[in-house]
Amino acid sequence: MCCAVLQALYQQAFQDLTGKVRLTLGDVYSSLGAYPESLKAYEQALSLRRESGDRTKEADTLKNIGNIERKLQHYPQALNYYQQALSISQTTGDCYNEALILKEISSTYLNSGNYQQAINSGHQAIALSHNLEVVEFKLAIEAGTSDLLAQVELKQKNYSQALKDSQKAKNLAQKSGYKEIEARAYTSTAEAYNGLKQTQKSIQVYQKQLTLYTQMGLIAEQAQSLYNIAKLQRQNKQLSAALTEIDKAIKIIENIRKEVDSEDLRTSFFATVQDYYQLKINILMELHKQDPSKGYDGQALQTSESSRARVLVELLTQANINIRKNISPELADEERRLQWLREAREKRLSEIASQSQPSAELIAATKQEIEDIIKQQQELTAKIRATNPEYAALNYPQPLTLSQIQQQLDSNTVMLQYSLGKEHSYLWAITPNSLDSYELPPQAQIEKAANDFRQSLVRVTASSKQQATAAKQLSQIILAPVASKLANKRLVIVADGTLQNIPFAALTEPTAQESYQPLLINHEIVNLPSASTIAILRQETQQRPKAPKAIAILADPVFSADDSRVTGKPENNSITPDLDLQRSALSRSARNLNRNGWDRLTGTREEAQAILKLGSAKDSLAAFDFDANYNWVKNPQLSQYRVIHLATHGFADDANPELSGIVLSLVDKQGKPERGYLRLNDIFNLNFPADLIVLSACETGQGKEIQGEGLVGLTRGLMYAGSPRIVVSLWNVDDEGTKELMTQFYRQMWQEGKSPVAALRAAQLSLWQNPNWRKPLYWAAFTLQGEWR
Repeated sequence: MCCAVLQALYQQAFQDLTGKVRLTLGDVYSSLGAYPESLKAYEQALSLRRESGDRTKEADTLKNIGNIERKLQHYPQALNYYQQALSISQTTGDCYNEALILKEISSTYLNSGNYQQAINSGHQAIALSHNLEVVEFKLAIEAGTSDLLAQVELKQKNYSQALKDSQKAKNLAQKSGYKEIEARAYTSTAEAYNGLKQTQKSIQVYQKQLTLYTQMGLIAEQAQSLYNIAKLQRQNKQLSAALTEIDKAIKIIENIRKEVDSEDLRTSFFATVQDYYQLKINILMELHKQDPSKGYDGQALQTSESSRARVLVELLTQANINIRKNISPELADEERRLQWLREAREKRLSEIASQSQPSAELIAATKQEIEDIIKQQQELTAKIRATNPEYAALNYPQPLTLSQIQQQLDSNTVMLQYSLGKEHSYLWAITPNSLDSYELPPQAQIEKAANDFRQSLVRVTASSKQQATAAKQLSQIILAPVASKLANKRLVIVADGTLQNIPFAALTEPTAQESYQPLLINHEIVNLPSASTIAILRQETQQRPKAPKAIAILADPVFSADDSRVTGKPENNSITPDLDLQRSALSRSARNLNRNGWDRLTGTREEAQAILKLGSAKDSLAAFDFDANYNWVKNPQLSQYRVIHLATHGFADDANPELSGIVLSLVDKQGKPERGYLRLNDIFNLNFPADLIVLSACETGQGKEIQGEGLVGLTRGLMYAGSPRIVVSLWNVDDEGTKELMTQFYRQMWQEGKSPVAALRAAQLSLWQNPNWRKPLYWAAFTLQGEWR
């Protein structure tokens, strides 16, 4: 009997430990934005909780599942799990958890637009909170729920009631001592005043919120308050004051190096941060209208550059990219140490300030510690800039001024930089001695025209007339305003959002009399992730000797154990944790791109063989089939080649830009899984000091809603790997057309002595002039990013 008891205790302990592991795994997947995987882990934990009979932990797990379903916007499923958790809490008499779950239910109804049910559940949570013995908990739950009810009223534009609810929430939060709840309630109050057309009162409320966040040491929240103040000041035509406040907000966010929650990314990639820059651009361009002589449009251009730099910094942070290349280990360790120390002190400051009776002396001492750490970080940044300029340019970017951008251009080049915004979009045309700015339609209108244009190109059934119409429509929106500046000049495009995924070469000439005359005919076209990129590339490569050998080509990898090239069935398909995460990332990316795995690219072999015939065998290196793998790409020998040509799947994931990457052979000759996903983290740490990298047959964007941030990460990663020029394709290209294009491209470079950008244009023109390949589908996918000289 004793043994039976021990066995039962052991079994219970084992189940409890396994349940904890599954819960932790679910939390990890959730933090990564891998919600389907998180659900699976939580469901396994739920099964173990039910076996153990621990009802309280079962309710907590059900609540976790409900939270994930809500993040996935599966509101009926979320409500189902919340209701199960609620039923258990009611049975066990856990009033605190019951009230919390009712609050989550109310939030779910709010998210789904069921406002009356949100109100009903919120009132139930408030009524239940009255039964709690701990007064602080009672007041906190009632305050949080009252604020939630205020948000419901705001959605319904019942501003007077929203004001009452939010003020009640603020008063209750003050009594409870939970300052964060009090600070959040100020947002609802301010929005209610704004809805009631009392803008100045709304500004004053946000200023109170800013004071509270400053006392608590909540840095990002301070930036949000400043942004809201600036937005309202702009609304009040107080443009100078608005510019001052938004500058403060941007200064804060540019100093923030914390990880950004993946849940926010799923909705819009760093949209909140980008809104700060867009607001500043709008303010500056409105000031430019008032006084064109003050150079506000140049400041707006520089703000656009700062915005692009910030997108990349945030992407690197979110992707947990540990860049080891171009920085000494000692400096990297010190950089991480100071950042961890600063985050710990900032968290401590927030905890102290949130106490019901915070110590003023302790707050002051902690603030001083943070200031000292920031000073050390600034000194370290200066040291990194001096000793590791390439790393500093990436992680601590200093965008170019207008005059510095102009110095990178020649008399035959016009740079067109776009910024898409919800209210207005803008275009700046820059030459060595001029800047002209143009206001364009809102982002939504441009995105629709861009998506229509792209779809007309990639849809095989689209007629030539449909393509011409779509090309002309977009061209009239984004090129016609600047048509008089273009002449026959080289166009350097710094696109934004969806425009990063359309081929400008296939747009129609804005002044063309014919129905369709592609821009390609009169212009060389180059793309850049940002205007500042070209200066960085030139600084990095100006003293670098040329690699001794011509070209290294990877083509036709093996993606599946079902591939006919696999010699035998796998004997052991055991998967290491790293491979498990890799396959998870791949499957998520495939889902985001609406794919079921990766198709074999048979045409890439013929393409590679045709290219190899143009050069010398002793100056070439090729990897096909199983050899086209991760180890080949990581081999230091590739640093000996001037051109690296990767004919495989590469993709830019806009839902999770950190998942963008290149797919290599995923199995070995026996069909066993092997590492084959070259992640963004890997790409940034490659050593490819090549003149040119070509990503042929890639799929850098699929579907109608394409933003382009993923493409920026992929392109910038390859540039950081060492190449000043990247050729990428914007859609899954035709095998025969690509073989023809690439053969022409390399012939123009190697036999005619043309630069890569001139060679690509010549190759595309040759296909355009050939009736068999005249459709842009065959030639327009490829774009050159980077150096044009």
